Amino acid sequence: MQNILVIGDTHCPFEHKKYLDFCCKTRDKFKCSIIIHIGDLVDLHSISAHEHSPDGFSPFQEHQEALKHLRKWYKAFPKVTLLIGNHDERIEKAAFEQGLSRVYFKSFQEIWEFPKGWDYRFDCYYYGIRFFHGMGYSGKYAHISAAQENRQSVVIGHLHANGGVEWSANENSIIFGLAVGCGVDRNSYAFRYGRDYKRKPILGCGVITDSGKNAQFVPMEM
Repeated sequence: MQNILVIGDTHCPFEHKKYLDFCCKTRDKFKCSIIIHIGDLVDLHSISAHEHSPDGFSPFQEHQEALKHLRKWYKAFPKVTLLIGNHDERIEKAAFEQGLSRVYFKSFQEIWEFPKGWDYRFDCYYYGIRFFHGMGYSGKYAHISAAQENRQSVVIGHLHANGGVEWSANENSIIFGLAVGCGVDRNSYAFRYGRDYKRKPILGCGVITDSGKNAQFVPMEM
């Protein structure tokens, strides 16, 4: 029986300064041997199609700063399955819009200097549970909607203001949708767009125990 830790969106280098330590402590507390990052490992604010902060990092500066942060994550979590988030795809999307073939730029793994123990994919499955970033879903109950549409338990991130578990049952089975929250620093300039939103980011992570039968959201104390 292997317990699973699911790390929320980090958006490096704009993650909360205490989030890495929180994830390490949660892993140790629940004795998690499988580690999944739900996606949006990096933010890439500087190449976004949205408004950029005039006082923010250049693309080169953001890359260098993100790498500094990521090396700490690599050291703390040497083996991780990273799922593709919409922010992670920004480099490839920008290249595609310019008509550049893949042969002209590095892979995501090369750009961020992945260690050997880090895997990168769209989704993954453990104990009959589907783990994916959550693109295509929105709203307060996106996680249970995703479970019902997938007809199986799911774990998602993507929606920073969602954190928790919802269950759904019929005569034959019970499934859950787990939203793992995020680990972002909402006071950083990269998240200035959300300063007037009523619902703020919920910092935390997800844990799967009992061979996939139990799921919980673990909030981070602020």
